[in-house]
Parts: sequence; C-alpha cells; structure tokens
Amino acid sequence: MTDSKVIAITGASRGIGSGLVAELAGRGHTIGCLSRKGQGPEDREVSGNLINLVCDMEDEAQIAAAMAALAEQAGRIDVLINNAGMHVECVSSELPKAEFEQTLATNITGPFVACREVYPHMTANGGGLIINIGSFYDRLGIQRNLAYCCSKAALGALTRSLAVEWARDKIRVLDVAPGFVATDLNAEYMAHESFQAFIRRRIPTGEAASIGEVARLVAILATEDLPSLTGETIVMDGAQNINQ
Repeated sequence: MTDSKVIAITGASRGIGSGLVAELAGRGHTIGCLSRKGQGPEDREVSGNLINLVCDMEDEAQIAAAMAALAEQAGRIDVLINNAGMHVECVSSELPKAEFEQTLATNITGPFVACREVYPHMTANGGGLIINIGSFYDRLGIQRNLAYCCSKAALGALTRSLAVEWARDKIRVLDVAPGFVATDLNAEYMAHESFQAFIRRRIPTGEAASIGEVARLVAILATEDLPSLTGETIVMDGAQNINQ
C-alpha cells in the first residue's frame, strides 16, 4: 500500500463525494470532508480518520478557511478532490441569469478558489495532486443543460491551464469526467425502463458507472506515483461519447 495521504474532498456529504470518502478512508488516508454542513458522509457509514469542515463552495472565505484548517489539523494537504457541484436543467431560452451564475459559481469558480487556496500548502510540502470531478457533458451539446455543460467545459480548461503553470511546482492536475453515474438523487429516474433502454442503446458497455467504480479510479490516481500524468481529462462513460 502507498503511504497515507491527507486528502481534501469537497462535496463530501453525499453521492460521489461520500463514495470517495469511503474508498479513500478505507485505504488508510486522512480525509478532510468539506461540505456546507461541515459533516462527513450522510448516506453511508464510514470509518477512518475524518476531519469534518464547513465549506460552502460559493463562499471564498469559507474555502480558504477550510484549507487552512485542514492543513493545520493534519499537518499538510497532499491531494485536493474538487467534487462539489450542482446541476440545473432548464430550457436555455428561459434560463434565469441567477441560476446560470450560481451553477458556474459552484462548479467552476469554487474549484478555482479551492485550487488557489491549496496551492501554498502543496508547494510548502514539495508538490501535490488536484483531481477535478468533471463530466463527459464537457464535450457534448446537451439540451436543457447549458449552465452545467459550460461549467464542466470550463473545469477541463482550468485543469489544463493549471497543469501547465504549476508543473514546475510539482503539482499535477487531472480531470475525471464520468458519464452517467447512479446516485441516490437520480436512482429512481435511472431505473425507468426507458432510461435503461437508452443506456443499452447508447453505452457500448451496456451500463452506467457506479459510485464505487468512480471512487476506485480516483483512489488509483490519488495514490500512485505517476509524475507524467497531468493536464488530462479522463472520461469514464463506457465509451458513450465516442460511440457513433
């Protein structure tokens, strides 16, 4: 097993975030669970070394305070996983400016601030790794998903830009972009036969990814020594986006 790391995870309370906490804490890492409520996973039991911190990704001061508190309590920060996000569906011609801006504030401005605030902690430690949780929607045109698609495309650009700029500081930056993932929020919708038929027709592997599958990929990236792997968007969608 690799040495224990200190890993900050935003949006750690539910869904993919709590799955990431469970997987990485189960591998012996210290996890900073960053969420609006300042709690760890709410939808599963997780044991391990967890540090729960309040962090609203729309609040610049809270993000900075959470990173500083984690570094102080754990001694360092080795990995940041920008997982927190929001998804609003709306006809684009009727999309309120406030909803568009809130989506971008949570999905791209918040991760930018988190990267900026973790930077001095990582440089003080001789380097680190940032993993942004994106989406395969970053390269597709999806009706009623304008704000979400824009935000995830921007997250890919953030990944590439910081990977180039911070390589000299031995900070790697990656974007993990899942396709459809079954969570407690969408499980009922994804269980409908019409959606299952769509999955069988459009996804070559014939199924959506699980939270555990995404968490295992992130765990591999977070713990293996892969100095040349940076700036990339790693799509995990069962080959859906390349299926013609």
